[in-house]
Amino acid sequence: MLRKVNGHEVDIEPIKIRDCNFPSPFHAGLEFSSPARGTWNIAHQGMLIPEAHEIFVCAASCLRGVVLTAYEMRAEKRFSTVAVEEQNLVDGNMEELIVDGVSHIIDQLPQKPPCVLVYTSCVHHFCGCDLELVYRELRKKHPDIDFTDCYMNPIMRKSGRTPDQIMRSRFYSLLKPRPIQKGTVAFIGNDFSTAKDSTLYKALSEAGIRIYELTECKTYEEYQEMAAAEYYIADYPSAKAGGEDLQARLGGKLLYLPFTFSYEEIRKNVRELAFHVPIRLPDFDKEESLCEESLSKVKETIGQTPIAIDFAAFSRPLGLARLLLSHGFNVKRVYADSFTGEEKSDFDYLCQQEPDLEIWPTLDAQMRFASDRKASDYLCIGQKAAHFNTAPHFVNIVENGGLYGYQAITELCRLMLDAVENEKDIRTLIQKKAWGCESCI
Repeated sequence: MLRKVNGHEVDIEPIKIRDCNFPSPFHAGLEFSSPARGTWNIAHQGMLIPEAHEIFVCAASCLRGVVLTAYEMRAEKRFSTVAVEEQNLVDGNMEELIVDGVSHIIDQLPQKPPCVLVYTSCVHHFCGCDLELVYRELRKKHPDIDFTDCYMNPIMRKSGRTPDQIMRSRFYSLLKPRPIQKGTVAFIGNDFSTAKDSTLYKALSEAGIRIYELTECKTYEEYQEMAAAEYYIADYPSAKAGGEDLQARLGGKLLYLPFTFSYEEIRKNVRELAFHVPIRLPDFDKEESLCEESLSKVKETIGQTPIAIDFAAFSRPLGLARLLLSHGFNVKRVYADSFTGEEKSDFDYLCQQEPDLEIWPTLDAQMRFASDRKASDYLCIGQKAAHFNTAPHFVNIVENGGLYGYQAITELCRLMLDAVENEKDIRTLIQKKAWGCESCI
């Protein structure tokens, strides 16, 4: 039953981690989207493919968000739309609408793009649109253009591959098979370039290994060169599925080396890479000592300042909470609607050692009114945590920010110190899509 939600009442309460069900501590229901917009959406991600043109096919009301995204990232010339109207459903001409609409757009472009990403929506699945026919006809009419299927489909969120997994796999669906080059690797599935001083990237570059990465490609031909990689390195959870597709289609080998805050797991990942690729192992003890020094310095500065973490900042929010709590930090809140299976050991540890840690949702409709009316004293890691706590002292990072390994820990420490010393304009910063979306192009 629906009931009125009063803007000055917040019925929702956090769950202590000891009382949480893993991996889903909260019941699904009416959802709220916070104004923290730093994470990437499907329009941003498609633009990572150099020279690609995006065409969204859906109802006009649904187009509003992606149209604004293209405008905000100054990519209007690489973005087009085909509006689906009620009459198209009545007439049953959806396939014709897509083929003719996409073809018309292509014919009107001043220069033909090497590839086109066609985004269909939930309405095409509801009406049984024959998408295989659509793409077959498009490829027949435009043999000099590479087409791939992309989706803006909210009904995919709760079953099978998630929209994020699907989109990250479509990044590489246009790669054409070519001979594998021995001793080459490709970082896959990341929205941000992997930091050059991060643990894996540094080891590879020092060994003279050729490194491919979508975010570094400037032309479509450079993008196609990624197909020659011998190994695909995925460290973001949603990227693993795309790596599996690449492995099956192009013949390289997927190395899933997940992002982590655990020293033990970082060592394991580096050794796994070294088993396949001739890199020199770093001095693990020295690297971990530097991390300990950085953590100690931050702890000395911030003392018992309460800390809140959100899942959009790092793919392992519980792992981060465990790292900080085990070093004496006062982590009070974690904002996450669910957890990945990779965090089970961190979850179990926190249940035993930090049972009062508060777990808060971000999607529950009641969270619409959860932000405090005046600035709090929380140090927040992530935009959503900053919003819900009205905390001007926050680390502005999303989706791991290109960090990895020991470097992720030392860099986070630097960012935490900066956040303590310098206030940020929450309202301005968290509304910037894709954490400064012009970086996409």
